[in-house]
Amino acid sequence: MPEVSVFTVEGVPVDQAQLRDDVFGVVPHEAVLYQAVVRQMADSRQGTASTKTRGIVRGSTAKVWRQKGTGRARQGSRRAPHWRGGGVVFGPHPRSYRKKMPRKMRSLALRSALSSVVKEKSLILLDQLSLPSPSTSSLRDILFLIARSRSVLLVLQGAMTNVRLSARNLPHVRTIGVDGISVLDLLRADTVVMPVGAARELEARFPLHHRRGLAETKDVS
Repeated sequence: MPEVSVFTVEGVPVDQAQLRDDVFGVVPHEAVLYQAVVRQMADSRQGTASTKTRGIVRGSTAKVWRQKGTGRARQGSRRAPHWRGGGVVFGPHPRSYRKKMPRKMRSLALRSALSSVVKEKSLILLDQLSLPSPSTSSLRDILFLIARSRSVLLVLQGAMTNVRLSARNLPHVRTIGVDGISVLDLLRADTVVMPVGAARELEARFPLHHRRGLAETKDVS
């Protein structure tokens, strides 16, 4: 089982937490991680881009000039794409970019991302994380002691409103709840900080019987 040091908000190590092998200790499956990242980025696209074809743009349907005898090329409509103000050829139209991914693959991707964070020693566990009132400077001081990184992902257990409000003005700090944690968030952050209780909640999301699912411990790199 992987062991991760547990710190206080003052940056003092107080304990060692043993994490589950099948959640924080699997061999990262790079192909599934890639698919999960592509899926999440695609799902975030609005898909509202739209252009007008020659049948939609405003303009007369009359023939521009007669077919023969003018010495110019024949033209049938001012709505044609080569006319200024004409329609667009093969332009984007509203569509859904959502991608489907089997549940077992989503599970493996999240566990692979968590295991990558542990493997790279980028996970910091806290015995507790709370603030009596919203205070950006207090949270900044805490993070300065425990995580001197370019970007920090705070995984919160429950509402933790004061911590969320305190992190809003820190440009490289992102907060997310245990229920909303995602592969992309984990891979983007240089350091992941969470209370021990949040790590236990993540472990509880994955029942022990999933070990017989997709081969999460097979090295495919």
